[in-house]
Amino acid sequence: MSKSPTLSAADRTKLEALIGHVFAEKERLDRALTHASARTQKGANYERLEFLGDRVLGLCVAEMLFRTFGTATEGELSVRLNQLVSADTCAEVADELGLHLYIRTGADVKKLTGKRMMNVRADVVESLIAAIYLDAGLEVARHFIVKYWEKRAVRADGARRDAKTELQEWSHAKFGVTPNYRVEERTGPDHDPRFTVTVEVAGVKPETGVERSKRAAEQVAATKMLEREGIWQKSSAGN
Repeated sequence: MSKSPTLSAADRTKLEALIGHVFAEKERLDRALTHASARTQKGANYERLEFLGDRVLGLCVAEMLFRTFGTATEGELSVRLNQLVSADTCAEVADELGLHLYIRTGADVKKLTGKRMMNVRADVVESLIAAIYLDAGLEVARHFIVKYWEKRAVRADGARRDAKTELQEWSHAKFGVTPNYRVEERTGPDHDPRFTVTVEVAGVKPETGVERSKRAAEQVAATKMLEREGIWQKSSAGN
């Protein structure tokens, strides 16, 4: 991570080439890469930019999904949106850009690893989007987002995620509630049990899954609800 108060001319040129925009106000780019733990003047960090960038990212990704998946339901679009604006995806973009080479942090944050460091990388991507938006407007910010998110949107179309995770994100987006799973019955001998599990989401009809473990039955029930509600298409394998 960078220790200098501003980016070097060489680093700035490299980063601006990756971003696809040469900043008119260089201070915006420096601020977008500065964590609150860095010893700078009050407010000279990316926290406010992150707030704005999150909204710009959400708008542009929603617009991209609306255009790309012309037959998708509102529920499917919501699930895709949640996935693409998540901290995981933003951190992926940060890694693709190599932003860890430029972020300015204090010593305490430099020691962080794992998920907390992932969140820092994700936050910087959002603040960078805001800096682009403020410096050059929505069209330039949209160009940056499409460049790094469109391929992820298409890739996400070819693979299903964990059914329980997908159902939870959809139910939160659609109804503001969390799915409830209930074991209805356990049958069969200990060496070959069968669990019957019902999943309920307020506002829609429940679904039931039967499998050899509780978790597997929950996955079946969640999958059936996702397919019934049009969030997932029914697969030929019966998933």
